Amino acid sequence: MKSCVFLAALLLTVWTAVQAETVTHFNRELVACQTNGTLPEVDYELDDDELFHIDFDKKEAVPRIPDFAKFWVPPPDAPAVAETNRQVCIHNVDAFARCHEYPPEKQDPPRAAVYPEKDLELGKPNTLICFITDFHPAAIKVTWTKNTLPVTEGVSLTQYYSNKDFTLQMFSYLSFTPELGDMYSCQVQHSALPETLTTFWEPDVQTVSDVGKTAFCAVGLTLGLLGVAVGTFFLIKGNKCN
Repeated sequence: MKSCVFLAALLLTVWTAVQAETVTHFNRELVACQTNGTLPEVDYELDDDELFHIDFDKKEAVPRIPDFAKFWVPPPDAPAVAETNRQVCIHNVDAFARCHEYPPEKQDPPRAAVYPEKDLELGKPNTLICFITDFHPAAIKVTWTKNTLPVTEGVSLTQYYSNKDFTLQMFSYLSFTPELGDMYSCQVQHSALPETLTTFWEPDVQTVSDVGKTAFCAVGLTLGLLGVAVGTFFLIKGNKCN
């Protein structure tokens, strides 16, 4: 019996190792160009995360996460290959559009969500993230407001990345210092939207005094429950003695 159990365990271990060795990874190169003036883009993705994209102005590959560049270096010919692919893309888009008599492009409206990068602490610098996804075509405009006033300082926008259904997603970042009473919004304009998509966000942080009150109440509740437990214990003991 012990031998059978050991054999079953051994087979399970081997099966797991084989499964681990055959994990499938998804590698994709996105080449995007449009006739509406949207800037072209070429990026390389692994399992839905960008490895690097091509900066056509500087003619260089830019890692999505700079710290990863020390472990994985883009091919030296990546910018030249990307430029060739970009030209092919522009040629094909124009040819296909003429061939099909310039049909209307499919429109997918974006969705947006706003959230902070780190846990909120009043008065401490943080970053607001606006995640925009499921949109097509690529042309899109993202802006920020603070208390209804436009904000331009501390704002950045990523490349757009492809979803599995070939709609797009992107992130916009806003550096800020959270204070109670402030109201922020991420505004998205896109051809598939009948009006500007506005997503509001405001700090919802307990003050120090509120935290103290909460802690005091928690301690009181714990002591109360402990008292009930002790009383119940002695009541049961007393009944047994009787």
